[in-house]
Amino acid sequence: QKQLVESGGGSVEPGGSLIISCTASGFALTYYAIGWFRQAPGKDREAVSCINYDGGHTDYGAAVKGRFTISRDNATNTVYLQMNSLNIEDTAVYYCAAAHTWQTRCYMLRKYDYWGRGTQVTVSS
Repeated sequence: QKQLVESGGGSVEPGGSLIISCTASGFALTYYAIGWFRQAPGKDREAVSCINYDGGHTDYGAAVKGRFTISRDNATNTVYLQMNSLNIEDTAVYYCAAAHTWQTRCYMLRKYDYWGRGTQVTVSS
């Protein structure tokens, strides 16, 4: 059974940092691009970041460029999202998703095959 599980969410003050992770089980992430997405209450789902199958290419949404960093460790089937300089607008449920592709570039708006259930990130004072 192919699953993605996010972890590491929590509450943080504005300006703080948090790292969340996405771990796959039932399949190897070796041949999968990974995307991070988020959805805040009353808002549409927003693409946050993506990373290609070998980590050679990454992309970020305009709202998080310069503050967030995506990385992966295929040996542990895990993808990370380091979030710095958090603000209240970053409050959302964060989801990871996997797409089976050997493309050398990742695309945040492509179809993703598997999705996690999300982890809550709350930024408040």
